[in-house]
Amino acid sequence: MSKSYKIAVVNGDGIGAEIVPAGVSVLDAVAKKHDFKIEKESFPFGAGYYRDHGKFMSDNAIETLKQFDAIYFGAVGLPEIDDTLPAKDYTFKVRTELNQYVNYRPVKLFSGLKSPLRTKTEADIDFVVVRENNEGEFVQSGKTFYADQAHGFATDTSVFTRYGIERIAHYSFKLARKRRSKVTNVTKSNTLINSLAYWDRVIEEVSKEYPDVEFNKMYIDNASASFVLRPEVFDVIITTNLFGDILSDLGGAIMGSLGLGGSGNINPEKDFPSMFEPIHGSAPDIAGQDIANPIGQIWSAAIMLDHLGETEAAKDIVAGIEATTAEGNLTVDLGGSASTSQIADRVIKHIESTKLVTA
Repeated sequence: MSKSYKIAVVNGDGIGAEIVPAGVSVLDAVAKKHDFKIEKESFPFGAGYYRDHGKFMSDNAIETLKQFDAIYFGAVGLPEIDDTLPAKDYTFKVRTELNQYVNYRPVKLFSGLKSPLRTKTEADIDFVVVRENNEGEFVQSGKTFYADQAHGFATDTSVFTRYGIERIAHYSFKLARKRRSKVTNVTKSNTLINSLAYWDRVIEEVSKEYPDVEFNKMYIDNASASFVLRPEVFDVIITTNLFGDILSDLGGAIMGSLGLGGSGNINPEKDFPSMFEPIHGSAPDIAGQDIANPIGQIWSAAIMLDHLGETEAAKDIVAGIEATTAEGNLTVDLGGSASTSQIADRVIKHIESTKLVTA
């Protein structure tokens, strides 16, 4: 084995117990083919852990996770657990304490799938939402005052720093250079005239360092409409924590299902491990039935391998997904009847049956 990677595996809750093992099976197959090793250790963190222990992860979890090359995560949340807690006590905690300031969420129409946008094809739907992941609207800096009184009120304060804006902007422009050299800043600075006007100003300054990359600005309302009417205008989208969260789910919808969307919470400098997860939730209503769509989870494995430097293995996984959907192997959310495990098996079959290309 030429290389070995230590991966922390966190199934989380609901369908995580099905889709993460499906993704791990694909990881094992592609690692064997490309001659590297995946050393896995599982952790029971999530809402189920909170139900049993009163916290979403162990006291030393962050320090433990720092010892890994990456985190492969499913989803968090259960109906019986207060839904204001999972983001604060698990997802945001990992993203901020491990400095995962890039949320990389690709949107792509896979072969054989028909988008709900009836006139759009694979050539039209292929872009990336780059969501700033540590600042903005989700810093949870606020308070509720006099909640039960007639004069009660509540505040949440968005935080935008030059440092945070510059680093996400540089990442976006460098990414665009690897794609089609186009960046669109999605903002709402005509109404948020302080925070997002500053966001725009700093991104505009950074854009001057990349004269080879086309740069545009679009307001969030226009961008939402354009996702539906003309998704082909996008290549790399840079946007804030809140807007990126919403837009990437809309991206999943125009692909055909949120079950298709993969993502990476990335620390580009690799000072800390990055975390890779599908964009959807834990879907407890279908958990345990082997019908959940694992493609978003499997795609997240490809994004993880690409981040770790195993680019050819990552391409192999995506090719396996493409072959699977092109042949009509679809889960119920896409109108098919294939099970979670059957989709993973079909991706593995393609990986194992195709020739390894060596330089």
